[in-house]
Amino acid sequence: MGDLLLVRHGETEWSMSGRHTGSTDVPLTDNGREQARRLGPLIARHHIAAAFVSPMRRARETAELAGIAGARVDTDLREWDYGGYEGITTVEIHRDRPDWFLFTDGVTAGPPEHPGESPEEVGARAERMLARIDAALAESEGSVVVVSHGHFLRVLTARRLGLSARSGALFQLATGTMSRLSTEHRRHVVAGWNVRPDAYCSHEPRSQTGDGSEEH
Repeated sequence: MGDLLLVRHGETEWSMSGRHTGSTDVPLTDNGREQARRLGPLIARHHIAAAFVSPMRRARETAELAGIAGARVDTDLREWDYGGYEGITTVEIHRDRPDWFLFTDGVTAGPPEHPGESPEEVGARAERMLARIDAALAESEGSVVVVSHGHFLRVLTARRLGLSARSGALFQLATGTMSRLSTEHRRHVVAGWNVRPDAYCSHEPRSQTGDGSEEH
């Protein structure tokens, strides 16, 4: 079975400022577009059997600029529905809720069209997505690449590894990076994490830690 490649979209104005960006269709910055372009050679090192992308503009543009052809848009790859916290930074939330943490506390209710999601609801979407990914992997010896968003991909990773959705908190993920989930002795493992295009040698990508910023 091939690998699962996770691509977080490039930088946006809201990711730079730490604003929770779920349903708001914020475009990439010029730097975000450059991040996406530079991912192309890194992704091209893998034989891609299938590709999936979030319907949001920032994800679709990242896929296009990275040279990922034929990516299927899947609404289950959209970012966490932040409800009443859409567009708000963690710093602002902590003024009223100093102990608030997304992965354990979820969000406050938003408008009817974006009411917000609990960690478990995001986890259920991740499970549906993983089922489609596994079906695609079973049909080919190649890998599957998905282009999505930071918090959703962290939950997807947790569920892939048999952890709870809340354990997505363990996996920091920066914009414009690729991560690789593989198998070892038939068990799912992290084979590369937060890899930037300039952070790999001639044979195998090496993981790079995030820059510590709060990006969504």
